[in-house]
Amino acid sequence: MGLLEGKCVVVSGAGRGIGRGHSMVLAEEGARVVVNDIDRSEAEGVVKEIEEKGGTAIANSDDVGTRAGCDALVSSCLSQFGRIDAAINNAGIVRDRSFLKMTDEEFDDVFRVHAKSTFWVSQAAAIAMREQGGGGCIINTTSGAHMGNFGQTNYAAAKGAIASMTYTWALELVRYGIRVNCIAPAASTRMTAMAKDADGKDIELPFWDPALNTPLVAYMISEEGKWITGQVFATGMERLGVMRQPAFGKTLVREGGWDVESVRRFFKDGLGPELERFGLMKAPYAFYEGLEAP
Repeated sequence: MGLLEGKCVVVSGAGRGIGRGHSMVLAEEGARVVVNDIDRSEAEGVVKEIEEKGGTAIANSDDVGTRAGCDALVSSCLSQFGRIDAAINNAGIVRDRSFLKMTDEEFDDVFRVHAKSTFWVSQAAAIAMREQGGGGCIINTTSGAHMGNFGQTNYAAAKGAIASMTYTWALELVRYGIRVNCIAPAASTRMTAMAKDADGKDIELPFWDPALNTPLVAYMISEEGKWITGQVFATGMERLGVMRQPAFGKTLVREGGWDVESVRRFFKDGLGPELERFGLMKAPYAFYEGLEAP
């Protein structure tokens, strides 16, 4: 018997890459899986692989870039399997472009498919979990890109929103026994194949098996993982780590509050050494002498 025997799970964007890896591994652990992908042939291909290995799955091609599609995805799990125990928000797209050239459409498309899809699927799933009782699990997908990554204003914004929603939902849903966690995966996918450096040149990355992101997901969905909520984890490759959550650092206090002159006097020596490195690559803070326009 697998770790997830009898669990009913939906996985969005599961026709390829990380979502496919989730579906395959979860089915191997005994879960009944709804494999969602807007490309139905890809979803059906994953279902066939699962069934050939003795697992149970159904294909779903609802568009999770719409609320109606997300509602239909959750409903398909309820109608086919009678309940929903976990929702994995994996669907995503990229429309990389530098900030000054990015269009409204490029921003909106990425934010909708990542952040709004996560909101819609999770809300429908959580309502169903509350009504059926017994708790459940939501797994979201963020990225280290939300720390800042060149050419990815839209993607970084969406992934940052997903991390923040994870913390909020974990607070709100604990009363219903619903855990909410998030992974920041590493894998070779169609999206990573388009990775570029700060100069816009292609980056050649090693192969990272997408399925290596799923073991922790399986554990968090299982009965053994009921103690984990409100966390973001780094998964994939050979790593397994906890992502530090946003927090205030060193704080200066001045009786009566701060005026402009006191900020001028005390800020640089008091907080200057504390300024954070920023961006995914975390280069040392480089601007103590100021930023000069060319």
